[in-house]
Amino acid sequence: MAELANFQQGRMACFVRQLGCGLAACLLTLILVTSGAGLAMADAAGQRFVDAFWPTAKKAGISRSVYDRALANFTPDPDVLEKASRQAEFVKPIFEYLDGAVSAKRLENGKQALAQYGRQLARIEAAYGVDRYVIVAIWGMESSYGQVLQNEKIVKNAIRSLATLAYMGGSRAKYGRQQLVAALKILQRGDISARGMTGSWAGAMGHTQFIPTTYQAYAVDFDGDGRRDIWNSEVDALASTANYLAKMGWRSGETWGYEVEIPAGFDWRLADGSKSAPLSQWHKIGIARVAGRPFPPSDVVARLYAPAGAGGPAFLLLPNFRVIKRYNNADAYALGVGHLSDRLRGGGAFVSGWARDARPLSTAERAEVQQLLARRGLYQGTVDGKIGEGTKKAIRAYQHQAQIVADGYASSELLQRLRSGG
Repeated sequence: MAELANFQQGRMACFVRQLGCGLAACLLTLILVTSGAGLAMADAAGQRFVDAFWPTAKKAGISRSVYDRALANFTPDPDVLEKASRQAEFVKPIFEYLDGAVSAKRLENGKQALAQYGRQLARIEAAYGVDRYVIVAIWGMESSYGQVLQNEKIVKNAIRSLATLAYMGGSRAKYGRQQLVAALKILQRGDISARGMTGSWAGAMGHTQFIPTTYQAYAVDFDGDGRRDIWNSEVDALASTANYLAKMGWRSGETWGYEVEIPAGFDWRLADGSKSAPLSQWHKIGIARVAGRPFPPSDVVARLYAPAGAGGPAFLLLPNFRVIKRYNNADAYALGVGHLSDRLRGGGAFVSGWARDARPLSTAERAEVQQLLARRGLYQGTVDGKIGEGTKKAIRAYQHQAQIVADGYASSELLQRLRSGG
């Protein structure tokens, strides 16, 4: 309780601003800045939420006994609120992200996991048609092959986390309420106990980090013990991941994408994310696989992705890349999974290098790029520091005017050129 009081005293004002609390939650934040009796009132406020949420849980079919055991003595978790409100100022360079994804330790542990669970993975691959290397790569990315689940500083009780978001989560409150009901249904089914239902601050659970609604829809009992246990059964977790990917449209026998070489004079508008074409058409305009490797006979449709513009590797992404993004809707994540799966299979590092001395722009600097482009009449969108297709189009227009490579990439060099009026 002392931790809660200290945290709230320092963060309370920003909670009201950042979380967009309702009246009851804002009153609680005011109560929590006091000590002694105020902390007792905080406990009472948590209990009032439990009482108020019961009709919702009851309507969803949750029994009173399950509900009371799960939410007994509930108090909001201050660490969950901090993480929910935190906004990262700087974006990690993609090469740093990928370095972590394919670290030597992650590769070593992943190969050990492939050997240890080889027989089970073969059965899972046969049942769902999903590449075992991709399944294990997701496991590695999500929980370091289960090691994160043993870290008491990171792992939280999923019920408390979701109840905290449901009560005081501001824009995340709707998500918290939905996932809390789903989590209670999991408890009622008997797959796990309330104490054993551990997860992240946002309620992602188990070895491969399923949120409760995803668990309900796609978790499977592959080891045959009658429970879908993604916390303690690695086999259930891996099979559940394969089932999810299969249901999302995984194309058996195909990879996620290929590293490619970009020809001189390339029209970078073709890399804006909206242009897709068969591999044969990309090849006709000079896009080739690195190191002289051929494309497969399949003429699958692909899109071009150059995460660092002309200053880094480029890739033709196949439909399975989009399927991986259904797990985490970020190109960097899917690229990390794809690359880790290739490395676990025995492949090498990317052939093209990254501009590792390049500094990523902060949110404020990205907004400044938009402002400077708007002053030139090239950008008409919202100045929000988010580099979407509209911003990239404006950057390319400026780069064409400046007679430099028009890759649409918002770099620190671009910002300096814009600032100087060049």
